[in-house]
Amino acid sequence: MIFFRIAGIFLIVMPIVFLFAFFSLRHTFEYPSILRKPTDYILERFAQGGSHLIAFWYVFFMSAVLIIPMTLFFQLVFVEQHRYLATSSAVVGALSGLVQTVGLLHWVFLVPSLANQYNADTSTSATHESVAVVFQAFHCYASVAVREHLGSLLTGVWTILISSMMFSTPIFGTPLAIVGIISALGILVGLFEPTGWKPARAINAVGYIVWSVWLLISGVILILA
Repeated sequence: MIFFRIAGIFLIVMPIVFLFAFFSLRHTFEYPSILRKPTDYILERFAQGGSHLIAFWYVFFMSAVLIIPMTLFFQLVFVEQHRYLATSSAVVGALSGLVQTVGLLHWVFLVPSLANQYNADTSTSATHESVAVVFQAFHCYASVAVREHLGSLLTGVWTILISSMMFSTPIFGTPLAIVGIISALGILVGLFEPTGWKPARAINAVGYIVWSVWLLISGVILILA
């Protein structure tokens, strides 16, 4: 079916874009560990990154946008056998993409301006304080609360819904469904980072990498099916 191939294309393109942006940001911007660094350090490193860093954040932003059509087409694979689960997965998946998109917007459209103001030669202590307040407000709300917490929650739930339907779908099978659940659990572990459990961030990052590979394999299966 044409929907299978469209879903397969999105399932391949989205994780490739995501992994490219993720590892590019990790190499050039110390992502994601830098998100817990002091504001002055983050803005200084961002200014040093220049236009290349902004481009990487834009690609990362686009990977979140791609989640929306990916999840909407993927649910069509299961809708005949699992009507309600498939519909639920479409809603949760689209919300996940929307939430992550909103959580990344400020890195593309706001932080570049803040970093330039903070690191300008004419910048005063008052400028530093006001910029820091604005940055922290968006950082705590958009990056931590919206994308990292709510985004991970919705992504984990979506992955579990899809994996549960894979168990009874012959073209995928039990092994791939289990990998999906494992990746979802790794992503959901990130929700415990605010409690102070330090391994949560690393486990969450590994969970997203495994999740990306799981999506790629699923996409290849759909295209070849």
